[in-house]
Parts: sequence; C-alpha cells; structure tokens
Amino acid sequence: MSARTLFIAALLLTAVARGLAVDAQQAAKIPTIGYLSGGTREVAAANLEAFRQGLRERGYIEGRTVALADRYGEARAERLPELVRELRGLKVAVIVTANDLATTAVKRETQTIPIVMANGNDPVGSGVVASLAHPGGNITGLSNVSSELSGKRLELLREVVPRLSHVALLWNPDLGGSLLDYKETQAAARSHHVELQSIEIFRPEDLDGAFSAMTNQRAQAFILSPNPVAYTSQGEIASFARKNRLPAIFANSEYVRAGGLMSYGPSLADMHHRAAIYVDRILKGAKPADLPVEQPTKFELAINLKTAKVLNLPIPQSLIQRADQVIQ
Repeated sequence: MSARTLFIAALLLTAVARGLAVDAQQAAKIPTIGYLSGGTREVAAANLEAFRQGLRERGYIEGRTVALADRYGEARAERLPELVRELRGLKVAVIVTANDLATTAVKRETQTIPIVMANGNDPVGSGVVASLAHPGGNITGLSNVSSELSGKRLELLREVVPRLSHVALLWNPDLGGSLLDYKETQAAARSHHVELQSIEIFRPEDLDGAFSAMTNQRAQAFILSPNPVAYTSQGEIASFARKNRLPAIFANSEYVRAGGLMSYGPSLADMHHRAAIYVDRILKGAKPADLPVEQPTKFELAINLKTAKVLNLPIPQSLIQRADQVIQ
C-alpha cells in the first residue's frame, strides 16, 4: 500500500472518528424526559402516546432531539421511590407524572427537578402546589378537578337509579386529592338523603375485600374515585359490577370502554397531550413555579349501553342525548 493511500485512509478514519465523537456529544446533549406512572405500562400506553404526540407537534423527535425514559410502579406505591431515584440517576431535565401516586413519590424525592403533572387531583388541597395561579416550587401541570365533579357523578347515578338510597365510594386515603373527593361525595350524598358507604383501596389485593363489602352491605351502586391502583384493574372492576348487577360511575372513560356503565370527567389522553406544552416551555427555560396549573374546561360523559342492557337498567333518553360517548 502506497504512502498516499495510507494518508487518505488515515484522513478518512479521522473524519469518521470525529463524526462519531460529534454524534456522541449531540446524543449526550439532548434532554431526557422522565415519565412516571403508578400503574402499568399496558394501561398507561394510550396516555403516553398522547404525550408523545404532543411532543411531536412541537417539533421534538424522540431519539434525536429528546429522549424519553418511562417507569411504572405496577400499582405498588412502595416501588416508586426507587424508580424516581433511577430517573434522577439519568439526570432527566423534567419528570412527567401520570397520577397522584407518581407525583407524591417524586415530590418526596426531589425539590429541584421540574415536575409536570399530567393528571393531578386537587393539587392545592393536597399541598402539591401553593396555588393554581402561582404553583411555587418545582411542580406544575394539569388538575383533573375530580373533587368538584363528585356531586355531579352522584347526580348522574341517581338519574339511572332513581330510588338510590345506598351507594358505595371506593377511594384511596393515601392520595391527598382523594380526601376532598370523599368529603364532596359525602356532602352530596347527605343532601340527597343517600347513605354513603366508604371503602378504602390501597393495593390491588384490596379489591376483593371491596367487592365483598359492597355485596354484604347491599350497595345499590358505587362510585370509583380516581385511583391509580384501581386504574390498573379496569376490566376486573367492570366485570364485578356486571356480574353483581351494580351500576357504577367512574372518573375516566377508559373504564366504560372496559365494560363499566358510566363515566364523567376530563379526557386523560387530552391532559397528557397538553402536558407536552408544559414540558416544551420548561425545556426552553421556563420555571414550573411560574407556570399556572391548568384546569380542564371540557368534561365527557360516557355511557356503555351494552352494560346497561346486562344490568337490565333503562338509561333515560335525555341522558343518552347529553353523552359525549355512547357504546352501543
């Protein structure tokens, strides 16, 4: 091999090496977004994709201009602190939390990494933020205002069960926002002279006991407060309700698609989609403390008429006409 050939080969190798070094530097410079859910990967998939779509609409290309590290608690709150530490070890630029379990865990582990709630329940009442207009600290995002809808959910149940006198509320006291949910539901039940049965769910194993408690005390219907633990068991909960002829109302339409009777609340997919706006602003230099917490302005009523038929429950036509989603 001639000296000229060796020289050219050396130049080419140097160029390749420099190119690889530049690529490595660029890869190292792209920000990593952490995503933490208290539920399962399968159940979170649609909402995570909505968030990814929101990023794409703002010009982010996963793997090139931004990286995404997602972690799942599998409905086990005790797993979340370690997952947060994993994300901290990756030096994430921001963490998106899918639910209150995740937000609480991240808040305990860091006061410096920006946090965007994709779905928060009463963040002011639970002490997550100082106020909606001025969050303060390192947390902002979106609130589902579930507690403000609690009375409405009971009213919707009474429309399909006119003689409702005993309703069960399934909730998780460990979630700060759920306490207000419980109090609002309790107040609404009292005003309508309906007995409210409180059933607490902390772990997936608690569902069997919850089902037995409703059956033994002859609840006529039940309300499920937003709860990441229950969210991972949508099919199981819907199946129990159908089998035991129990009308139920949920906060999210995912339960209705899984076979539940009704839901009333904001779209979780839409909230995750909008969470990308917050992430974009933070990556461009905005501080969470200066970004007001957003509240939804549109609430969806979903009804599963197949389930109503199984329950032998006639749904008023006026209610069907008001529904945003009707499963025939």
